[in-house]
Amino acid sequence: MALLPRRFLCFVLAHHFIAATACQEADYGWMIRHYCLKQFQLSMEGIGQRLWCDWDETVGTYGELTNCTALIAERLNCYWPNRLVDEFFVAVHKQYFRNCSPSGRALHDPPNGVLCPFIVLPILVTLLMTVLVVWRSKRSEGIV
Repeated sequence: MALLPRRFLCFVLAHHFIAATACQEADYGWMIRHYCLKQFQLSMEGIGQRLWCDWDETVGTYGELTNCTALIAERLNCYWPNRLVDEFFVAVHKQYFRNCSPSGRALHDPPNGVLCPFIVLPILVTLLMTVLVVWRSKRSEGIV
């Protein structure tokens, strides 16, 4: 019976300890938006929108953003990564990287000198095979 009050006391003390050291999500969200995101926006403007999809150009800035969110989480006794960080990075990707391909390189059509043979050659082979089949079938009619 004495075990029950001891467990209850441990639970109450643990709850107060966790509540005293818990992450302040509102402060954390505000700080990553006003410190980390502002610096990231300045760096991305410096890079220029044309190069946002070039991973070699953005990897340093993106790494700084990641480290900034982790450092602020550590200072505020927040777990990292957490729900706020996930939502924050999804918003960053929607704003800056939504038009980028998964490989990090902008996709574009090949030059016409490469593209045209890949289009014209199958068309010519199809026409040639059709002519050959028709010619062969007419030629065999006279033999029988």
